Amino acid sequence: MSDDSFQYKIYIDTTPRRLWRALTDPTKTKKWWNVSFVTDWKAGSVMDVKMGHLTIRDPQQIILESNSPSRLAYTWHTFSPEWASANGYSEDERLKFANESRSKVAFDIEKANGVVRLTVVHDGFESGGVVHEAICEGWPPLLSSLKTFLETGEPLDFSM
Repeated sequence: MSDDSFQYKIYIDTTPRRLWRALTDPTKTKKWWNVSFVTDWKAGSVMDVKMGHLTIRDPQQIILESNSPSRLAYTWHTFSPEWASANGYSEDERLKFANESRSKVAFDIEKANGVVRLTVVHDGFESGGVVHEAICEGWPPLLSSLKTFLETGEPLDFSM
């Protein structure tokens, strides 16, 4: 992994279609990620991010690729003042995130020996930036929650 990308592979006992739905269906993403996305999942479409009662809208927050059930890619979200407040970041901390280039994330879904391999590549970071650092800490538990959700019906509980 370099300073400008994050790559992660995880194997999940599911089908490509179930994994696709877990990545795109707002009721499912809300369960394992605590966010939902409002979009038609077509390349070029804008994607709103909903976190509880907060909706983050930005015309640069778009779907880059959508090839069900094998590949999904979109620009990473907008770091708005509302997002910072909801996540406990100060305005100074938010500005560090917001002043970096917008990154993108891609999900590749493949059958592999009776299970599904999900490869996540998140790139486009500024070298040594705070977004890359946060992504490297944030994706592994989220992807573990996704795996647990698909295999058991319940996401991981990080509240303890």
